[in-house]
Amino acid sequence: MRYAQGGGLTDVERTARERLRLQAVERFESGQKNAEIAVVLRISVRSVERWRGGAAVEGLAGETSAQ
Repeated sequence: MRYAQGGGLTDVERTARERLRLQAVERFESGQKNAEIAVVLRISVRSVERWRGGAAVEGLAGETSAQ
């Protein structure tokens, strides 16, 4: 099933997700491991891996969802 752009999230939920992604980027830059970031931010390791991959390929712009 495909979701509308934004993954079916409300504006508030989308803002919260973006805030988490930015916090993750800060932690990438400080050298934290994916598992540590996942525990601290209370998200899955897989999400952290995807976000880190986006940051490596696209920089900070890779951390924000297409809207």
